[in-house]
Amino acid sequence: MLYIKYRPKTIAELDNSSVALNLKQVLDSKIIPHAFLFIGQKGTGKTSAARIFAKAVNCLNNKFAKKGESVEPCNICPHCLSITSSSFTDVLEIDAASNRGIEEIKNLIKETAFLPMSGRYRVFIIDEAHMITQDGFNALLKTLEEPPKTSIFILATTNPEKLPKTIISRCFKINFGKAHKKDIHIMINRILTKEKVSLPYEVLDLIAQHGESSFRDSTKILEEFIMQKITTVEGAEKYLGIRGKNNILELIEKSELKNSLSWINEFGESGGNFKSLIEDLLERLRIVLLSKKGLKLDDVEDSSLSISETMLLIKLLMEAYKNLKISPIESLPLEIAIVEFYNQRVNKK
Repeated sequence: MLYIKYRPKTIAELDNSSVALNLKQVLDSKIIPHAFLFIGQKGTGKTSAARIFAKAVNCLNNKFAKKGESVEPCNICPHCLSITSSSFTDVLEIDAASNRGIEEIKNLIKETAFLPMSGRYRVFIIDEAHMITQDGFNALLKTLEEPPKTSIFILATTNPEKLPKTIISRCFKINFGKAHKKDIHIMINRILTKEKVSLPYEVLDLIAQHGESSFRDSTKILEEFIMQKITTVEGAEKYLGIRGKNNILELIEKSELKNSLSWINEFGESGGNFKSLIEDLLERLRIVLLSKKGLKLDDVEDSSLSISETMLLIKLLMEAYKNLKISPIESLPLEIAIVEFYNQRVNKK
């Protein structure tokens, strides 16, 4: 899999540029926090960043080994290579979804009593940390308050609101946020260069738009395009089920109800994905709305819709999106939304 094959191995390779900067600043500081909280949705690079951090503080050829000023892991020393292959005894990765109870946490805490066997620090990476039970958190709290000098905890979570405030207050927080289109483009180009594959910018843009703000999901789409030999915008739109999305918005803006409904019918008959279509329309309308309110954003499109019309269409499309699951006919929620928008727009004129 491309995502695993090209998983970042250095801070500079991290696809999330803001996280890369934060980590570098932490590693360059004189005091390294002993507890971190990595917050972000799936596929934003939390685990990759945690492993890179573990390599950096245990590397035999960087600033921590008093060899130069770089905090980057060298990725060639025995420590870096062992961490990459998940065989380094001083880096423990735990999935809290399956190791969430008090006994599992107590066993983890016992590990902190031991000095590093070969590294500089023992690094404990706890994925899906929000799945730990309340008793487990209570057992972990004291260790986070008074951690051994040679231990570093990295808690990664997609749901920080499920963590006790006492745990959060003991951690240095790094917010991974959503993957930005610019960073996704950089990641895709990095992979394409190494794979010696070329794709048009418009195709890359479609991948960035439909990767659900996730580096991992965007890489999966890229891999599917490469496997299916998809190299054109038309092919990409057909594969994603979003053919002609620009046309439908243009028809809606012009209040061409008959043509809009005809377009939707053809879209459905040709195998279009209505979920992806509505998601795409909502994202585009969101950008239109924010730009009309004075926010400067990338990829702003011209639109003849007023602010009130944009908000109305967004509300109707959100309702249509909600009704997709219960509709016996997949196209029906969108068709109702377009008719309702057209009727309300006409009545106001």
